[in-house]
Amino acid sequence: MSFPLVILLCVGLLQETAGAVHMDKLADNKICGDAECSYVVSMATVLDDFIAPDCRFINLRLGQKVYVYSKLIPAEGAGVFWSGSVYSERYVDQMGIIGYFPATMVNETQKFIENTVKIATTNMDFYCD
Repeated sequence: MSFPLVILLCVGLLQETAGAVHMDKLADNKICGDAECSYVVSMATVLDDFIAPDCRFINLRLGQKVYVYSKLIPAEGAGVFWSGSVYSERYVDQMGIIGYFPATMVNETQKFIENTVKIATTNMDFYCD
């Protein structure tokens, strides 16, 4: 294989993997059920439709159930956002996708974990693929 062809191949692979974007942080800290935010903190019901403004967020539809994994602690004057995943037999294509949504768009119906932990957010919390 010639040297210019190898360089071209490498550049093409780099361009393909460079599609991910680091978005601005929505908060510096979050509340989770454990140190990895892997446990569901609560369940909530969507009160109104929400269209995701960018790749950090998920779309919500009225009446859907959402598993809440974390609750961002907002800076003064910032919006309150939670992280979760949609649970719905009707919208199976969205199940398992975790993203942010405004806390005002849901009604928390059941708490699974009372003893939560506060941890710092990282850039990976707001990474878009």
